[in-house]
Amino acid sequence: MKPYLAIAALVVSACVSAPVSGDLSVVPEEDGMAFRVENAATATPLIKSATDFGSITVEGNKVVFKTVGTSKKSISDKFGRGKCYIFKGESVSGPEITRELKLSVYDAFPSTVVVDAVYRNRSGEELSVDGWSMCDLQVQAEAPAPYFWSFQGQSTSAREDWIKPVGDEFYQRNFMGMNPADDHVDYGGGVPVVCLWRRDAGVIIGHLEPTPQIVSLPVDKKAGNDYADIAVVKEYEEPVVLSPDGSLDTYTCFISLYSGDCFGALRNYAQLLDKVGVKMPESVPEAYETAWCAWGYERKFTIAEIVGTLPKVKELGFKWATLDDGFQIAEGDWDLTPERFPNGDADMKYMVDEFHKYGLKAELWWTPLAADPGTEFLRKYPDALILGKDGQPRKIEWWDSWFLSPLDEDVRREQSALVHKFIADYGFDGLKLDGQHLNCVSPDYNPKHHPEDPEKDFRELPGFYKLIHDTARAVKSHSVIQYCPCGDCFSVYNLPYIDKAVSSDPTSSWQIRTKGYVLRALAPKLAYYGDHIELSDNGNDYPTQLGIGAVIGTKFTWPKDNPFAEASYLLTPEKEELLKNALAIYEDKQLARGEYVPGLYDIGFDYPETHVLTRNGKLYYAFYATSGPVASVELRGLEAGKTYKVEDYYNHRDLGTVTASDKTMLEAEVNGSLLIEVSEVAL
Repeated sequence: MKPYLAIAALVVSACVSAPVSGDLSVVPEEDGMAFRVENAATATPLIKSATDFGSITVEGNKVVFKTVGTSKKSISDKFGRGKCYIFKGESVSGPEITRELKLSVYDAFPSTVVVDAVYRNRSGEELSVDGWSMCDLQVQAEAPAPYFWSFQGQSTSAREDWIKPVGDEFYQRNFMGMNPADDHVDYGGGVPVVCLWRRDAGVIIGHLEPTPQIVSLPVDKKAGNDYADIAVVKEYEEPVVLSPDGSLDTYTCFISLYSGDCFGALRNYAQLLDKVGVKMPESVPEAYETAWCAWGYERKFTIAEIVGTLPKVKELGFKWATLDDGFQIAEGDWDLTPERFPNGDADMKYMVDEFHKYGLKAELWWTPLAADPGTEFLRKYPDALILGKDGQPRKIEWWDSWFLSPLDEDVRREQSALVHKFIADYGFDGLKLDGQHLNCVSPDYNPKHHPEDPEKDFRELPGFYKLIHDTARAVKSHSVIQYCPCGDCFSVYNLPYIDKAVSSDPTSSWQIRTKGYVLRALAPKLAYYGDHIELSDNGNDYPTQLGIGAVIGTKFTWPKDNPFAEASYLLTPEKEELLKNALAIYEDKQLARGEYVPGLYDIGFDYPETHVLTRNGKLYYAFYATSGPVASVELRGLEAGKTYKVEDYYNHRDLGTVTASDKTMLEAEVNGSLLIEVSEVAL
């Protein structure tokens, strides 16, 4: 069983009062078969039916439990001071199994219950366990559609939105392991929580383990049902044998009820993670500086093209320049390709020196967990690969590469040495870690690693990024590690070891804004890079990057394109005018370092979509009316009776003043976007 730190005397009684935390209360059913989860803040029940809080599946059959004893104790553990309610249960069908269900509530986390369960085999025979579920809930829907908005943290090759509506018929598995597509398993990992919310209330469930775990968090809204099913589900790849009198512990999970959209719920989740040792980072100032990337020239760039662009990069005021994919012989063999660097390391040092000569910090693209078949690295270290159950390497489709094990000693030593070479020898100031395969890894059955525990690589992957980050900082104290798991929902467990998150190949401006929204909730002091502006709607949606407080970036080419590039990113006079305006605003307002103001607007249900930042005593509202214009907007969060000056800071227009009331309206059309600065008028 899991240890508990400070335990008061156990109080045992025939009937123990139900757990209550803020607006959340758990009420045992009289027959002892289930519990009602109630929300005191809503007139309409949020949780439709009673729940058993979790179950175990044995040989394909769900085991049902009945409570036969209860107790309560005071606790003081990693989550703080609180109460733990213990419900001892016995199976009422199938093999004889007991369950100890612990529901813990804490002073520091209102409207939250932490859930643990321990199952013990009392049958006298070995049992084959297929899996378990926790926090099984039926969330009551409210018409009209969408019945819910949601945050769902999975990663797949579809590169779906993280925040999305739930209509009449909806299913998403939210599997946190690697999600196979065709013959590859590039995508996986994410944020192991699900948020569903109505206009009046919402619920979040997830697990609170200190390391990643392979679970699913399915959301299932069947057509015609007035509810959606959610749960945390563990399905064993191979059944676990539970010996007589043996026990099985679930992961620590949680349920929180909340009002508003998912922002506050995700912030609460991050604070819970902090208590188990997953601590979100605080970026160095350099991570907030604007960036130009040479990827516009693509893989067949020339040194002359990149160096020739630097005067324009400097003129515009950028602070970083990135050398992207294409400098290497192959993924895995990171020596310089003679095709582009005929003089080897001398050419690379020359390029970095040119970056620095123009006052630019230099960043290098790298994908450290990939190696191409036939590389010298794999000839030297053939046992470095992750292997599947079939004994074959795991394929990374994008580069036709194979996965390296993040725990393999040769991989760790050689990649740490590469970090030293890139930063100390070449002189780079930061690294861009790139690739959808970086977010998590498959179970590893390589007999040279740890075949007795195939999921060890998956759980301990974050330590690999810690190694990279620590090595970089040891060489250069203000180096910056950018993390771009292309299209994935970021693994929350990797975030502590990066300096700059990125919208990571967004498919729309909506994704740029909502990814930033989620990351500001989870890691409010982590710099968020909006990726290349060319990936936004129409390739020029600076209001999206500015309004969410994202770092501005671009991959423009100048004065001409690379003839081998698939697309043109030439900086035309029209594009340059927009870019100059955005960069001037970015440097003046510094909203990337601002604080997000949550709770004023609902990211899903409110229209127009609205974000609010505060910096230096001013409020910055960003309105996005992407489904049709609106004639006026409501300014929430102002103090009634006070007068405020309003400026459209993107178009440099004075919008006059407003006097705040219970519902402060600004008569200003939003057709696409409107960015305003609101400051109190001094008396």
